Amino acid sequence: MRRILAACNAVLVRRPAAWAQQTKPDIDWKPLAWLIGDWTGSGSGGPGQGSGNFSFQFDLLGKILVRKSFAEYPASAGSPAYRHDDLMVVYPEGGGFRAVYFDSEEHVIRYAINVSVDGNTVEFVSDAAEGAPRFRLTYHKTSETTMTGKFEIAPPDKPFATYLEWSAQKKAAK
Repeated sequence: MRRILAACNAVLVRRPAAWAQQTKPDIDWKPLAWLIGDWTGSGSGGPGQGSGNFSFQFDLLGKILVRKSFAEYPASAGSPAYRHDDLMVVYPEGGGFRAVYFDSEEHVIRYAINVSVDGNTVEFVSDAAEGAPRFRLTYHKTSETTMTGKFEIAPPDKPFATYLEWSAQKKAAK
């Protein structure tokens, strides 16, 4: 029995090293680095005038970037107040980045990510699917602590139209 336990312990002690050899080299997050942090913003568009918070933070030992977001919209003429929550996971793939988005309205969107040459604009463009709308989410850095954003929707075979625009301020690090 002691031999079996010793063999198991030897395997368990060696296993993390084997796992480390299988992991990817460090991920170069520099193209998305300016997004990282906690943000507060306000905007308007299809859902009305609203405000909210979002954050981009690393998770899984820096292997993914997670965006959590919420927006609150007050009651307006004929519309009750409501809240929209979403979560997006950004991950490296094929030398670039991709993302998958989930929200409280049961949407799931898969995005390819493009970064402008100057690094100040990050664009998430949904994968095309026959007969389905496309989505584009754009963040534009206006200073080290401010950004503007836009969410656009394109019905099948139509160009993108703006659904929501906002501006946001990065919160001071705690």
